[in-house]
Amino acid sequence: MPIFDTHAHYDSSAFNPDREAVLAALPEAGVALVVDPGCDLPTSRAALALAEQFPHVYAAVGIHPEDCAGYTDADLDALRQLCRHDKAVAIGEIGLDYYWAENPPREFQQQVFRRQLELALELDMPVIIHDREAHGDSLAIVKEYPGLRGVFHCFSGSPEMAAELLKRGWYLGFDGPITYKNAKRAPEVAAMTPLDRILVETDSPYMTPVPFRGKRNDSRYLPYVLEKLAEWKGVTTEEMTDITFANGKRLFGIGGPV
Repeated sequence: MPIFDTHAHYDSSAFNPDREAVLAALPEAGVALVVDPGCDLPTSRAALALAEQFPHVYAAVGIHPEDCAGYTDADLDALRQLCRHDKAVAIGEIGLDYYWAENPPREFQQQVFRRQLELALELDMPVIIHDREAHGDSLAIVKEYPGLRGVFHCFSGSPEMAAELLKRGWYLGFDGPITYKNAKRAPEVAAMTPLDRILVETDSPYMTPVPFRGKRNDSRYLPYVLEKLAEWKGVTTEEMTDITFANGKRLFGIGGPV
C-alpha cells in the first residue's frame, strides 16, 4: 500500500544534513508520493527543484501568511510563472496566521490570501490552506470563492467549521498532533469527515507523531497517523492508506492508477 504525504517541507534547513538521502529512501519505505509546499518564492523554487530531482516529489508554490510582509503584485506574477512547471500541483502554503503577534497585519494577510485564491481560480489549481487561530476569517474568505478546491492543512477548527468546508467539497488534512493525548477535537472532526475527504500529512520537519514526538519528522512516520485515523474510522490501516493515497492523487491531479 503506497503512502501519499500531501504536505512535507523537505526544502527546510532542518534537512540540510541529509535531504537527498532522506528523499531517496522514501519509496523503499513505502512513501510513493510527496507534495512539498513553498512558503515564499525562494522555498517555492526550492520545492520545484526537489520535484525535478525526485520522481516521487511534487511541489506547491505560494506565500505563507508569516512570510507575506514584503508581498507585491510582482510576486503574484512570479507565482503565476512557477505554476507553469509540470510538477507544480497546487498553490500553497497560503492562508492566515493570527498566532504570532509579529506576523504581518491581519488585513494585509487577508489581502495576500485573496490574491492567491484568485490566482488559483484563474489557473484552475487546488490550494493548500494554513489556518492558525484564524478560523472565522479563513472560512469567511474561502466562502467568497465557491469555485475553489483544496485542503485545509492540519485542520484545527471546530466540527461546525469542518461541516461547512466538507459541504463545499474541501479536503481536511490530518497530521501528527492527532496522536497526542490532548487531541480533543480531532476525533470528532475525523468521525464526521467522509473517507473520500481525508488527506494525511506530516508537515515535516514539524509535528512529529507519538512515539517520536520531539524528533525531526519525515514521511516515514506517517503510518502512525494512518493507524490512528483508521482506528477512529473503523477501517484497517491498509484501507486508510489506500483511500488517502487515492484522495491525494485526485485533489492534486497526479496521474496514474488510483
